[in-house]
Amino acid sequence: MLFNRHKNHLPTPDEALRGRAELPFAVPERHEVLGNPLLGPYPKGLEVADFGLGCFWGAERKFWQTPGVWTTLVGYQGGHTPNPTYEEVCSGRTGHTEAVRVVFDPAEVTYEQLLKVFWESHDPTQGFRQGNDTGTQYRSAIHTHSPEQQKAAETSRDTYQRILTKAGYPAITTEILPAAAFYPAEPYHQQYLWKTPDGYCGIGGTGQSCPIGVAPAGD
Repeated sequence: MLFNRHKNHLPTPDEALRGRAELPFAVPERHEVLGNPLLGPYPKGLEVADFGLGCFWGAERKFWQTPGVWTTLVGYQGGHTPNPTYEEVCSGRTGHTEAVRVVFDPAEVTYEQLLKVFWESHDPTQGFRQGNDTGTQYRSAIHTHSPEQQKAAETSRDTYQRILTKAGYPAITTEILPAAAFYPAEPYHQQYLWKTPDGYCGIGGTGQSCPIGVAPAGD
């Protein structure tokens, strides 16, 4: 996500762009890698998780490569402008973050294991940037779909903060909020790094392991 000058100010609802009533484009029917539908309703028994961890091109690949993930979809979340375009999000005037919707089978991968992928795949202490990508749309965020997800996300944050603090990192800046409206991104963004294997990927973690989802109970 290069070549844009991003703002580092989250707009209020009154400051945000007005948007539109409907998406200005059609969303592809199926996932380029996993072959499953991108949009719901999803099969019974599957669950949804939403994560923002910087550039959504590389972030999406991290999750579609995770066993137990049924489909992934990139989009915009946590802002004020309905049905925004990529250019509007990059302007800093919508309030959205670049997000990945992860649809998963909890019998094959737990939400806690997805949290582990999330924490280890970026630096959650950087505020309105991720690596060389700067702007409010690159902020770290977890948008939860149940009280159980909210509690698990907060617990994992607190656990990972202790690890990062010992390693010399500052406070985690990740937003953990109930899921707001999720607006799919343009078709060319979906599974971008599958279609463009040598494309830009700004994803990179701290190198610190997060025990969430793998540590025995009580550890």
